[in-house]
Amino acid sequence: MVEYLVEEGAVDHELPVGARLIVGLDESPASRWALAWAIGAARLHRMALLAVHVSRAPVHPFPEALPVQHTVRAGEEARCAEVVAGVFEDVAGGVPEDLTMAVVGKVGDPGYHLVDLAREGDLLVLGRSRRGMISRFLLPSTSMYCARHARATVVIVQQPSPPDEPELSGVRARRFWSRRHP
Repeated sequence: MVEYLVEEGAVDHELPVGARLIVGLDESPASRWALAWAIGAARLHRMALLAVHVSRAPVHPFPEALPVQHTVRAGEEARCAEVVAGVFEDVAGGVPEDLTMAVVGKVGDPGYHLVDLAREGDLLVLGRSRRGMISRFLLPSTSMYCARHARATVVIVQQPSPPDEPELSGVRARRFWSRRHP
């Protein structure tokens, strides 16, 4: 296993060469499902895994104008490595030894940075959770942005729905209803 830690401002030649499997990670359950899928696909196709966490911390357009901005950016980039390590711990019990991988931490818009990292021939894997209409309106979907703008192949792993109570068959449900409500 070769492990890289690539910070903001890294150049593309510092990342693994050849076709890569890029997985976008955050602290959501859908992200964990995407990572599980990505680990399996990376092993199956012998691809380098690029784990990316992009923090949505507010970024000033001219960071040199605010001295505090460098501190905020450095703190968020350090937190990116912690988030990625935590998700790997939850999904696989740590970073798998048999994978060549890199960890990338960025600050800004996740969709923009993921599309920017993915090049032709790469596989971009993202999780998609079940969110309400208002939530999607206030915070647009990163997976849909990447599907529209990426040059790479995009795989969107849907978070499975929780198991519901077993449904009653139509006959049994009618008998239940008729006993209680004549």
